Amino acid sequence: MSDKKEKKKRDSEDKSKVTKEKEEKEEDDGGSYLEAKKYISEIASPLATEKLTKKCFKLVKKSSKIKKTRRGVKEVVKAIRKSEKGICILAGNISPIDVISHIPVLCEENGIPYIYVPAKEDLGASALTKRPTSCVLIPAKVASDDEYNEKATEIIKGIQDLTPST
Repeated sequence: MSDKKEKKKRDSEDKSKVTKEKEEKEEDDGGSYLEAKKYISEIASPLATEKLTKKCFKLVKKSSKIKKTRRGVKEVVKAIRKSEKGICILAGNISPIDVISHIPVLCEENGIPYIYVPAKEDLGASALTKRPTSCVLIPAKVASDDEYNEKATEIIKGIQDLTPST
């Protein structure tokens, strides 16, 4: 009997440690944007602000849930060449950057708004994958979801504000 009680006590202590670690991690997320910003490439422009980055990640997550996301360089390039429209989100900490350096050119030629976010790990997590993701193409409009369309429009406006007009 005492073994069971001890085991329950240890389990509850372990659970409390895990919840404390999660809380500390959530508190620490405020600095993760600044931490990730240290490792971005020189050509990662326009770089999303912290607020726009969070909006992008939320929209990518929502897009992934409805199975409308294109993940990875190969899929994104293929979709752009097939004239799929949407928003292209690129990770700024890809090494070597040559892997994705041609995608902004393709996006500009096809009139697709694009933006860089600081971390490939966060982009992969928001795309509901366990692997880091270098780039994602999400649709700008989904026929059945007005809330999604509003958020996509907000992100496009944010990208246009950050992009210098030529």
